[in-house]
Amino acid sequence: MDHFHYRSGVLHCESVDLRQVAAEFGTPTYVYSAHTLLDHYDRISAAFAPLDATICFSVKSCQNLAILRLLRERGAAFDIVSGGELQRVMEAGGDASRAVFAGVGKTDEEIRAAVRARVGWFNVESEQELANITELAEKQGATARVAVRVNPDVDPVTHQYTTTGTRETKFGVGIESVRRLFADFRGRRGLDLAGLHFHLGSPVYSVEPYVLALKKVLGIADELRADGHGIRAINIGGGFGAHYQAGEALPASAYAERIVPLLRGSGLEVILEPGRSVAANAGVLLTRTIYNKAGSDRRFVIVDAGITELIRPALYGSYHFVWPVEPADGLVPEHRGADLRLEDTVLTDVVGPICESGDFLARDRWLPPVSRGELLCVFAAGAYGFTMSSQYNSRPRAAEVLVNGGLARAIRRRETYDDLVRAERS
Repeated sequence: MDHFHYRSGVLHCESVDLRQVAAEFGTPTYVYSAHTLLDHYDRISAAFAPLDATICFSVKSCQNLAILRLLRERGAAFDIVSGGELQRVMEAGGDASRAVFAGVGKTDEEIRAAVRARVGWFNVESEQELANITELAEKQGATARVAVRVNPDVDPVTHQYTTTGTRETKFGVGIESVRRLFADFRGRRGLDLAGLHFHLGSPVYSVEPYVLALKKVLGIADELRADGHGIRAINIGGGFGAHYQAGEALPASAYAERIVPLLRGSGLEVILEPGRSVAANAGVLLTRTIYNKAGSDRRFVIVDAGITELIRPALYGSYHFVWPVEPADGLVPEHRGADLRLEDTVLTDVVGPICESGDFLARDRWLPPVSRGELLCVFAAGAYGFTMSSQYNSRPRAAEVLVNGGLARAIRRRETYDDLVRAERS
């Protein structure tokens, strides 16, 4: 699951004592386990090896250059959604020809840059976008290779804000319009229209939505081939679950067990876009207690991290397990579920310093005694943690640290007050 464990009553990342990380790099700080990142990537790669699938790690989930380099060296390709993410991939030594570029609102500047970089695939989300990419590529004397993102109208049964494969969302082309779109753009210069894509949302804790969507999209592929279109690739997106509580996520092999038979022998290049399932359990957020405050029916533990560091609990109602790095009386957690309640624990809200009532990391949790200055760990924060952080309230962004065995190194320094105003100086 991950390489974060208690040893002699103290939380470690791999072989590194997280008290030492906080002492050296301060708090709040994101800490990532290299072995966990690689293990999770390897499990997905092995599960889909019978299809020789291209595994495009989702940059939006965890964008640090050092992590992108680590995964690239392991064989990962990349899923990007902006010109900035393309820049990150290039700086990390990634091969743009193995990248897929998704997103509903690609600007002309981003498209031109991606064409110049020879991005492998554009995942197109609308007829107008397809026309624009075709025109811009032709003007550059290039050909854009495109997969149409199909909206299969399949409910992945996840949060409404992260559901992307149903009819009422902004994503993709309605399944009833795909054949007409291919017909209208047949033979256009500047365009190689050769793939289909879908992405249902995230996290998705059941295989069934993928099976249903894949059958629909493969049906479209058969119809397009019958119409004379050269469909060469299918991109099934990402969204596989991660363990936020107690082993609720399916292993990659469980998804592959149902998906591989549907695609084996199809003659299609298969692409996946995992992010959360690789990165979520590979990272934690270290934060230090500033104050304790008694409420009417609970205790408030006020820490130095908040929605500026991890907005997921406030934005999505997401659950992240929180526990002291060195709990009093050796109260090491038995598991990370919401129902954990050990003896001598107190009903607690873990809240941040931001001037918003929605600034919290955890609510209604039974935590052991926590002292001023004590370190807490927010688990499963490696995906959509730092990447969604902000400088609200003029707060410098956190540091990021990568642990590999017994070595911890900074992969992003903590921002300074000078960083906050540098771009505004005349």
